[in-house]
Amino acid sequence: MTTHWTDLLVKHNACREAVDWARPYSTFQSAWDACERADWMLWWLGKTSGAQGSPAHRALVLTACACARTVLHLVRTGEARPQIAIETAEQWARDEAGVTLADVRKAAYAAAVAAAAYAAAASAANAANAAAVASAAA
Repeated sequence: MTTHWTDLLVKHNACREAVDWARPYSTFQSAWDACERADWMLWWLGKTSGAQGSPAHRALVLTACACARTVLHLVRTGEARPQIAIETAEQWARDEAGVTLADVRKAAYAAAVAAAAYAAAASAANAANAAAVASAAA
């Protein structure tokens, strides 16, 4: 039985959307070259970078942090939790003394709370705008 390279994606529990997108590509390299989803690429690297804490895994964490830094300008002014999470992960990846994975998880959770709060506020603002538009149209 012939297998397709995307069977590895399935084996590693890739999302259905990624597997369906990748199937038409005859090789992993051709899919990698065409992929515009950095989150999918980082996910795959995470699955294949070795054991947690290995040099390859730490290098991947630094790469993910560099990607995350590219969108820090979108964070609300005065909201430091996302930057703190990135810096904490970078410190762990560089094996700086005193920084543990527990510290990284705590900072990541705080950044997620900040993102959720921002999303909720944006959703409320959108709902208010929709209500205003609806009442103006009436």
